[in-house]
Amino acid sequence: MKEIVRYSYRLRPGVMAERALESEWHRCRFLWNEAVRQQKSGLNPTFARLGKLLTDARSHNAWLREGAQVPQQQILRTYAQSLEYSFAQKGRGRPKFKPRRKAPPSLEYSSRGFSCRDGRLRLAKGIVIPVVWSRELPGEPTSVRVHRDSLGHWYASFVVRREVVAAPTVDEGTSIGIDWGVSVTATTTLPEFDLPYLGHRKRCAAELGKAQRKMARRHSGRRGPQSKGYQRARKEAAAVQKKAARQARHDARAWVKGVVDNHHLIAVEDFTPKFLAKSTMARKSADAAIGALKRELIERAVRAGRKVVLVAPAYTTMTCSSCFARAKQRLGLAERTFLCRECGFTDCRDRNAARVILAVAERGHTRVDDVSHAHSPLGRMCVQSEREILRLSGGAVNPALPLPLQEQQTPRRANWQRGDGGCTGRSTP
Repeated sequence: MKEIVRYSYRLRPGVMAERALESEWHRCRFLWNEAVRQQKSGLNPTFARLGKLLTDARSHNAWLREGAQVPQQQILRTYAQSLEYSFAQKGRGRPKFKPRRKAPPSLEYSSRGFSCRDGRLRLAKGIVIPVVWSRELPGEPTSVRVHRDSLGHWYASFVVRREVVAAPTVDEGTSIGIDWGVSVTATTTLPEFDLPYLGHRKRCAAELGKAQRKMARRHSGRRGPQSKGYQRARKEAAAVQKKAARQARHDARAWVKGVVDNHHLIAVEDFTPKFLAKSTMARKSADAAIGALKRELIERAVRAGRKVVLVAPAYTTMTCSSCFARAKQRLGLAERTFLCRECGFTDCRDRNAARVILAVAERGHTRVDDVSHAHSPLGRMCVQSEREILRLSGGAVNPALPLPLQEQQTPRRANWQRGDGGCTGRSTP
């Protein structure tokens, strides 16, 4: 069985090759903007119609004929697909104009528009670019996308088919729960799989601040294009930020591989870190890139055939992982230790939340409320003795906390068990 994947490599184009790539991009951008203009004027720019217009335009326009036909056809095909998706998916806008100064170059070539020989990428119209082959291609590429990032670095992304590498076999009983955080990026039910906050951006803070101050000094104070010195300072700051992002992405992928290779069931907190951008933890959370880490974990686990369960974060911190009793008040961020007032269980706040997430997933649910009602009509277990509490909590009981008198004597029963028809969910002795 084969799968389709992308392999990206760094390119080292010379001055002439870079000018040729930019010229090709300007032609493709012109065609894209012309298609957008036709769509806004009420026409129906399908790929077949755009292809005919391209043939007619190349026969009359020498500037278009100077460029390769393959990337021009590919960008029109991309536009047609983007326009179709904009009608099919709700909330997705129509394709927009690509401005000259802001739109990053991106060229696509099919198999008849490029070749790889002698360690170099050879594009149509005689463009030859050296490639930094950091790893070998698993097969013959079917297409390539040549693009430039915000730092001015060129990359080639090859589409190839490769044999599916089977994931390591693990016991179906192996499971792990993951709770996201800021001081510790990922807290799991097993301490050896925790992902601490690595702080790559924090280590680059001095260098980044120096580059940003240089940007501020060279800014003219007026709107519009800035000086070349300002642009160089902006690239220096962007290079520092990208270096930290690459380090964080590399460490995250290594952690994800270890989690996926050793567990069959992965219970993940369905955490949305968007609200952290408006808090005092914005810088730290942005450095950790929790959203990208969660996507990488889910994607790799699904490809490996693992079972992934997304659990809603509501009440995971307030619920005891031992007896599923819920605290009556929210825990402040300063409280890092969870203490259950019902059974006396105590543990790290995030570790307890990870165990709750795993317990919810093991019972086939995605919310704490579902588990608490399905697990017991009281929303928790009925603990009868101190020995039972010690068994459930693993001995982690606060000796200073007195045991509930009613639970030491006899278990409670819910109102729905009584014969008076009450169904309020409250318990009576």
